Amino acid sequence: MAITLSESAAKHVSNFIAKRGKGLGIRLGVKTSGCSGMAYKLEFVDVATDDDITFQSHGVTVFTDAKSLAYLEGTELDYTKEGLNEGFKFNNPNVKDECGCGESFNV
Repeated sequence: MAITLSESAAKHVSNFIAKRGKGLGIRLGVKTSGCSGMAYKLEFVDVATDDDITFQSHGVTVFTDAKSLAYLEGTELDYTKEGLNEGFKFNNPNVKDECGCGESFNV
């Protein structure tokens, strides 16, 4: 399995990297946080490390680490616009429960 981006998310990330003028891709990870136990981390990658696991999705390189991959495997990152709200949405098949605010999850 892999971590993938929707076409919309890939386009948004590619445009943002172009505006930044640098970047190899994005890093998805998890951290212990929130009322449900885990929270997503999302950041741009300017330098790869030896520990990185990478996936290609719609022309964008997705970086993660082995610990995070255990929680993120099969996840699709989408970029959605709903009314006045827009942002990334994690479609993670491993999630068993999410907190009411949507900021954290558990598996």
